[in-house]
Amino acid sequence: MLTSNKGFEHWGEILHDEVMAAALLDRLLHRSHIVNIRGNSFRMRRHMELSKAIHPTASRAAEAERAREGDES
Repeated sequence: MLTSNKGFEHWGEILHDEVMAAALLDRLLHRSHIVNIRGNSFRMRRHMELSKAIHPTASRAAEAERAREGDES
């Protein structure tokens, strides 16, 4: 099992070699099953909960800002 938060198109940048990245992905993905999971990770969810507990006024300000941005859309 292998996980990454980067898309396949970015692996060339990470490895600093597009050809090697393509060869690696070709071998890695041969007969593989890809599961694409979207959304916030459990770590980020826990981080947000801790951040709200530690900095309650900053969390309320950030939530208010996000709400205003949502109203403008």
